[in-house]
Amino acid sequence: MQVNGDPTPKTILLTGATDGIGLVTARQLVGAGHKLLLHGRNPEKLARVASELNGLAGAQPVECYEADLSQMTAVEALAKVVSQRHAHLNVVINNAGVFSTPHTTTAEGLDVRFAVNALAPYLLTLRLMPLLGECSRVVNLSSAAQAPVELEALKGNKALSASAAYAQSKLAMTMWTRSVALGVGDSGPILVAVNPASMLGSKMVKDAYGVAGGDLSIGADILCRAALSEEFENASGKYFDNDSGQFRPPHPDGLNDAKCLALIDTLDAMLAQLT
Repeated sequence: MQVNGDPTPKTILLTGATDGIGLVTARQLVGAGHKLLLHGRNPEKLARVASELNGLAGAQPVECYEADLSQMTAVEALAKVVSQRHAHLNVVINNAGVFSTPHTTTAEGLDVRFAVNALAPYLLTLRLMPLLGECSRVVNLSSAAQAPVELEALKGNKALSASAAYAQSKLAMTMWTRSVALGVGDSGPILVAVNPASMLGSKMVKDAYGVAGGDLSIGADILCRAALSEEFENASGKYFDNDSGQFRPPHPDGLNDAKCLALIDTLDAMLAQLT
């Protein structure tokens, strides 16, 4: 798959690439000849996946980046090492996510769903912005599950159920996607939030709902399209719903300027304390 018909291989950072939709997406990208920066939390899984991907016909050697995205200092370190090794990125796919976990609070006192699903990709995107030109893209893995963001819960001051925290964190990601896109305008990268399709057969879905789920390639295909196809070249700030196969409005809060501004102010204040 090419951007604007350009066959040049792209340099792509993919978070959460060692299982689920991320792994299937990684296989597709590497198989198409792109240079993949492979992120994961577990070094053994990273090495195993890298070995598999490097064995694909025509594959460029993948680069491995280990980081625990629940810790903002680790996100900072990830952005720093990527920036040291690369002067330019064509695509960042913020795929890593958490739904259910035995440890719901991070060492920094945050709900892990908000930390991994919303705050970490926001910080990573901001830190990598100097590497992203106007033709670059940031693809954020959203969800059909979206619920109004309780800022006190985002800050770690209120406990939520797994489903509530997940839905709020995914709306938070969708909201900052639009806000950052509006802020950078035509001078910055395309930022788009994507629901890859509901109830796909990832470990997250199996653990959370006890069902096998649908074909993961459905999600991988739309992430690759969002990252590379002409279909998304004018999609900055938009939300793509792969359940319906079209761009659609997100939850109404995602289009509420006042609520989006309050969210951004909260995220920025949190990062000022954490980094």
